[in-house]
Amino acid sequence: MATAFWDRTAQASTDEQAPTNFWKAGHWPTLIAALFYFDLAFMVWVILGPMAPQIALTLGLSPAEKGLMVATPTLAGALLRVSNGLLVDRIGPKRSGAISQLIVIGGLLSAWLLGVDSFGGTLALGVILGFAGASFAIALPLASRWYPPEHQGKAMGLAGMGNSGTVLAALFAPTLARMLGWTSVLGLACIPLTIVFIAYMMMAKDAPDQPAPKKLTEYLHPLKSVDAWWLMGFYAVTFGGFVGLAASLPIYFTDQFGLSPEMAGYCTAACVFVGSLVRPLGGAMADRVGGIKALAVVFAVAAVTLAGVSIAPGVAIALGLFVAAMLALGVGNGSVFQLVPQRFQQEIGVMTGLVGMAGGVGGFYLASSLGFARQLTGSFAPGFLIFAGLAVLALIGLALVKRRWRATWTTGARI
Repeated sequence: MATAFWDRTAQASTDEQAPTNFWKAGHWPTLIAALFYFDLAFMVWVILGPMAPQIALTLGLSPAEKGLMVATPTLAGALLRVSNGLLVDRIGPKRSGAISQLIVIGGLLSAWLLGVDSFGGTLALGVILGFAGASFAIALPLASRWYPPEHQGKAMGLAGMGNSGTVLAALFAPTLARMLGWTSVLGLACIPLTIVFIAYMMMAKDAPDQPAPKKLTEYLHPLKSVDAWWLMGFYAVTFGGFVGLAASLPIYFTDQFGLSPEMAGYCTAACVFVGSLVRPLGGAMADRVGGIKALAVVFAVAAVTLAGVSIAPGVAIALGLFVAAMLALGVGNGSVFQLVPQRFQQEIGVMTGLVGMAGGVGGFYLASSLGFARQLTGSFAPGFLIFAGLAVLALIGLALVKRRWRATWTTGARI
């Protein structure tokens, strides 16, 4: 009965002639399902970060090992986003999402039942959690394919607002880990994941204009275009900065300023919340003024704030700079994915995977480099300065391509 209701809703959406209202332009149950799936997946993707101080104390990890531990899910998610992007275009996003969710739930249950008692064990768990991070390449095309070009920024922004799941991890994981033990948190996470899985199976529906399956070699055809590499590079800075900071800030606040894991989690949650909240606003802003203009502001603000963090004298100033940086990066995440469908509408599944992979690689680099910088120099500053430099390079690259993009992309949406 529920399925019939969603099907009628989908039919009503497709029957509209050139709808202008966003909520009538696509299939809102699928959009909501994508949001919740993405939200809970992101919660468990970064869950090792908020618990890192306690895990490191239990297992005796060095700063570099802590950095690698929280960065491993990011890298695994980046690589798996490519395979998920291929799977989406091959069997559809709904079934791809169901498979990924079952893998994550099974992996977390195994870690809870068997325990994790070594650094190697945390890395193995990180690989499993990568399947949660790879949800990006499923949730976004699941929602995107229901919406026309003029609403892509809002649709991708709302689906991508699942980044807010990192707030849940930062708020609750440290306290629950202290009360129950950090491995018990892994088991508890399976409860909301299972609830969302059931809702996802009831609400989500593949769009009727699903592209026909292609040969495997054809899926990587977008890489022949230099535009794909530019978009991947831009997202490596915006999303890489966002997820790298989300994973690393609990370690930074505890090591740099001596905060408790719980207080570090609250500070991280504040930063991540604003970055997640503005992602749909970033998409809507890009729809209005163009993704290029929005990204120019994003890269400038990110460069200044991350450079400022490297010399921040106290926790209050550092927290303010991180909030500003996350605001900018959140807008940037929505802005990049306002641009992707304008250029690669027919390859949105694989491009979501490729661009998402680049973002994950950027996050892996930031999280791991902060750990190595701390171990080698005794300071996190070099890691922040180098990433600020990458934001400056992205701003220069944007200036190089903007004229050609505006002249050659002809979807009718602002670029």
